[in-house]
Amino acid sequence: MKIDLPTDQLEAWSEGPIGWLRFNNPARRNAVTLAMWSAIPEALAAFEADPAIRVIVLHGAGDHAFVAGADISEFETQRGTPEAIARYDAIGARATAALTAATKPTIAMIRGFCIGGGVGIAVSCDLRIADDRARFGVPAARLGLGYGLPGVKQLMDLVGPAMTKDIFFTARHLEAPEALAIGLVNRVVPAAGLEAATRATCAQIAANAPLTMHAVKRMVADLNTPRGADAAEAAALVATCFASEDYAEGRRAFMEKRKPVFHGR
Repeated sequence: MKIDLPTDQLEAWSEGPIGWLRFNNPARRNAVTLAMWSAIPEALAAFEADPAIRVIVLHGAGDHAFVAGADISEFETQRGTPEAIARYDAIGARATAALTAATKPTIAMIRGFCIGGGVGIAVSCDLRIADDRARFGVPAARLGLGYGLPGVKQLMDLVGPAMTKDIFFTARHLEAPEALAIGLVNRVVPAAGLEAATRATCAQIAANAPLTMHAVKRMVADLNTPRGADAAEAAALVATCFASEDYAEGRRAFMEKRKPVFHGR
C-alpha cells in the first residue's frame, strides 16, 4: 500500500510486514532536499500507525547511492542566513529524531554511496546492511559545516572516539570492508544479494515478538542517555512482555513444536 507524501522525492509504501521508505532523487545520488527532510516524520508516523508493519527499511533509488548527503544546491537559498540555517537544521533534526524514536526496528539498506547526511540517516537506524561496493564518508570539514552533537554521538557510539575523529578530520571515504571492521555497518553482502539479504533479515525480525523488540529498543536508547536507564521503567517493560498474549503464544508454540504467531499484545 502506497503512502501519500507531499513530495515525490520521498516514497513510502508497505509490503506485508515491511514498511519501505525510499529516497528518490537519483539524479543527485539521492541527496536529501528540505522537502524530503520535512516528509520523513510523516512517513514514519504512517508506519508506526500500521500494526501490520513490523520493520522499516530505508534505501535509495537506483544502483549508485543510498544517500549522498544533503542537497548542497539548496544551501544558498535554504541555509544562506542564520535564520534559514536554524529553520533547516530544525527540520532535519525533527526527521532524525523521528527515525531514532521509531518503536519498530529500522534497517538502512545501503547500496553505493552513503555520504554526509546519508551517514547520519544510516546511524539513526537500528541496523545497517551494505553492499560490497558501498562507500561512506562525512565531508563536513571540506565544506566548513558544523556537525551537530546528536549526529556526532550516534556515530561515536558505533565506531568509538578515535574513528569518529578520523572520519571527520580526514573527510575520507571508507570502503565497505573497513566500515564493517569498525562497526559502522552490521553486515556487508554482495551487491546482487543486498535486497535478498535485507528481506531475509526483515523476515526474521517480523517473525519475532514486537513487545520484546520494543523493550530492548527502549532500554538500549535509555542506557545511551546521560541519565542512563531507569530500573523501574525497564522492569515495567519486561513485566509487560511476560504479561502479554505473545508470551503465552511463545510458550505454547515451544511446547507444540511449531512457529509462534505474535500479534504485539
